[in-house]
Amino acid sequence: MRFNQITRMADDGHTGPVWARKSRRSGGGLSGIFGLIVTLLAVFGALTAALGVKEQSLAEGGAVLDSWITKGVDGAKGLVGQAPEAAEAVADDAGDLAEKTGDALEAGAEKTAEELSNP
Repeated sequence: MRFNQITRMADDGHTGPVWARKSRRSGGGLSGIFGLIVTLLAVFGALTAALGVKEQSLAEGGAVLDSWITKGVDGAKGLVGQAPEAAEAVADDAGDLAEKTGDALEAGAEKTAEELSNP
């Protein structure tokens, strides 16, 4: 079957006919960040409204939500405060392990040298 010039030009190497192609949309970028922010705000708004109904006051519902957020931030600060101490302990353990490994390698090298020198 032969196609006319217009049909061949419209195809220009893309898959599928022109009318079946979907327009390509550029990926995420700022729209993804804005979508995440809007979603988080919607979740916090719904949670505040639900707590307001439960506590029978939006102010009290917001106070409950604030206390949850404060507990989370304090917990995160506590974990961050422990991080340098934990890192120092891990570094000390790694140093001790490296020293033991070096000693074992040295002993193994000496034993191999003795075995090679005594046929």
